[in-house]
Amino acid sequence: MFENPENERKMKNILTLVSGNGTNLQALIDAERQSGLGQGTIAVVISDKLNVFALERAENAGIPAFTLLPDKNLPKQERRLDLSNRILAKALALQIDFIVCAGFLSILSGDIIAVYASRMINIHPSLLPKFGGQGMYGEKVHRAALDAGERESGCTVHFVDAGADTGQIILQRIVPVFSNDTPQTLAERIHVQEHAAIVEAVRRLV
Repeated sequence: MFENPENERKMKNILTLVSGNGTNLQALIDAERQSGLGQGTIAVVISDKLNVFALERAENAGIPAFTLLPDKNLPKQERRLDLSNRILAKALALQIDFIVCAGFLSILSGDIIAVYASRMINIHPSLLPKFGGQGMYGEKVHRAALDAGERESGCTVHFVDAGADTGQIILQRIVPVFSNDTPQTLAERIHVQEHAAIVEAVRRLV
């Protein structure tokens, strides 16, 4: 029985950008294995840091992975643009349909924002617009939520635009904040929801 070339064309290539442990990447990998990403397939993983476990996760899954490091010799804005342009060049060369920032700490700028408008998403560990923006990541976000006396927190998946965590919201998942929470315990509760949220968002996207 011959394969239908039309079905082949329907598959959508996803580039996943990572900076750390890669638990959200793993959630996507696991979902794809169970046909949970619809017509989406994780075609490549790019990290902006060396030797992070996310790269090992990609290797274990047989997914091509690259490291593109920010050029520390450049001023901050030029560094962001340079990295963004290198990611864009790789994405275009590999015919990437969608970009997923899954725990990616570098801020993107320049042409990639326009080229992948409405096709590039990010996940953030708070209920945006609360506790977003430059410098707000990881434990800092959860500590800010606790310091503010929030009764609930969660995660947000949104489109990437020229700002930091300012793009149109796709979906949010909410968790309670308990009186005895620490940034670590709150993070653990939110992580569970992040994994479900990023899979659901990618499935909607493709």
